[in-house]
Amino acid sequence: MTRVVVSPGACGMESTIEVEKKDSGTYSVKIGSDCEMVVKLGEEISELTMMDAFKKALDNPVYTRAAKCLRHVACPVPSAILKALEVEAGLNVPRDVSIRFVKEPE
Repeated sequence: MTRVVVSPGACGMESTIEVEKKDSGTYSVKIGSDCEMVVKLGEEISELTMMDAFKKALDNPVYTRAAKCLRHVACPVPSAILKALEVEAGLNVPRDVSIRFVKEPE
């Protein structure tokens, strides 16, 4: 099983994503969060396939369902779901991702 924790920033609603291989190409997705919208997204994508990691954003089930469930387009949870899927499928290595805001010197 691959587990990731997402600390999204200003909203403060941390999410935990678990992706686990079920059979030869099917993966279960479980999401826990204080955010009702993220919980709804988790219910809608409770199962993914390895090929979902290769689909373009407009055709990707994670992003198409996120567009219906999430009001905040910059939410990092959909990307984290796909990162966890890649790692569980052996398509990537588990490395932390970050977004940093850098202030320019005055």
